[in-house]
Amino acid sequence: MVRLHVNIDHVATLRQARRGFEPDPVEWALAAEKAGAEGITFHLRKDRRHIQDADVRALRTAVTTLLNFELSLAPGIVDIALDVGAEAYCLVPENRKEVTTEGGLDVVREAGRLAAVIPRLIERGGAVSLFIDPDVDQVKASADAGAAFVELHTGAYAEACHGGSGMAELQRLEVAALTARELGLRVNAGHGLNYDNVREVAALPGVEELNIGHSIVSRSVFTGVAEAIGTMKRLIAEGAEG
Repeated sequence: MVRLHVNIDHVATLRQARRGFEPDPVEWALAAEKAGAEGITFHLRKDRRHIQDADVRALRTAVTTLLNFELSLAPGIVDIALDVGAEAYCLVPENRKEVTTEGGLDVVREAGRLAAVIPRLIERGGAVSLFIDPDVDQVKASADAGAAFVELHTGAYAEACHGGSGMAELQRLEVAALTARELGLRVNAGHGLNYDNVREVAALPGVEELNIGHSIVSRSVFTGVAEAIGTMKRLIAEGAEG
């Protein structure tokens, strides 16, 4: 079964638009769990544009499924992750000017910093994933780095689907997933996935978990959390089965 982990960053984005208290991303995360989410994902960014430090600690206390902490290699953020703890950590690139994460981590270039950070996160008790583009060299470097998982960046696939030509990007994802499995890595995927393009990614060989946020949060504005998550889980199951 392909698991659905729900990214709650954009619930916090709505709250930060007014610098107020609602909607509460922790309350929304609990509603997501109740609706069937198998895990909760959040990204603590250096500029604190959505998730705040207090959210991180509240989520660590409240979430009863699997908590996935997305973080850059910035030392201050790594220190918070080590202090708070999580069941899973996903190391991602971060550009202050980007609207959302624009590409995968360059594991080849960041090998030195990853070698210093990954063992510390593992020692803290979390499974470590590297968020990478579906590139064979990056997959191989991830295996060398000692990560348990790769999370394949599906953004290019999502953009190609929007333009009506996603097959080539889907094939890149498939090759990367197969290579990862051959090297002993476990495989997750995410970024830009929505109700129209998720089935094909759920069908990729060896994919265990999909991290999806914006499309679910957007839909829930109209339909509520339970319907938004229930429909996404159904589509994932249909893709995985067939």
